[in-house]
Amino acid sequence: MKDRPTLALLKRIVLLLWSAELWLRRALSRGWRRRYWDLLGECRACGCCCVEPSIHADPLTWHLPIVRWLLYRWQCQVNGMELQGQEDRSHDLIFLCTHYDPVSKRCDSYTTRPGMCRDYPRVLLGQPWPELFETCGYRVRARKSERLRAGIEATSLSPEAKAELRRKLRLD
Repeated sequence: MKDRPTLALLKRIVLLLWSAELWLRRALSRGWRRRYWDLLGECRACGCCCVEPSIHADPLTWHLPIVRWLLYRWQCQVNGMELQGQEDRSHDLIFLCTHYDPVSKRCDSYTTRPGMCRDYPRVLLGQPWPELFETCGYRVRARKSERLRAGIEATSLSPEAKAELRRKLRLD
C-alpha cells in the first residue's frame, strides 16, 4: 500500500519535526544521562523488526484513553499500521505494518517510514537490557566494560566459561 502524495508530504513534514525533536532530546541528554550500551553492526534486512513493530507508550499516553486513541488513529491512518494487540505490563502497542512485503522483505514506503522504524534499534539503547532479534545484524555491547572484562580474565574459569560469561554480559 504505497502512500498517496498528500500523505507522503504530511509524513515528510512530521518526519522533519520528529528529527529535530529527536536531535534536540539526544543533544540535551548527552550531558546528564549515562549511556550503558554501544550499538554495533548493521542491518541485514531480515525484516523481523518490520513484521510486528511495537510502540512503547509513556504513562500519560497509556493511562489517558483519548491520547492512546489518538496515537492509535495516527498509526492506522497515517502510517498504515493495524493494531494486533497490546502488552499491558510493558505498555506496548503491537502493530502489523501494511507497508512491509514479507516476500521481498522491503518496505513500499521506505522514504516516508515512521520514526519508530527509522530509530530502531537505537531506541532500545535507553533500556536497562535491550533485546534485539536473533537474526538482527545489530548487537549491543556494554560501554566502558574494560574493567569487568579484565576481572573476568583474572578469574580461574575455563576459557569457554569466560567466553560465555563475556557473551552473556555483552562485553564482546
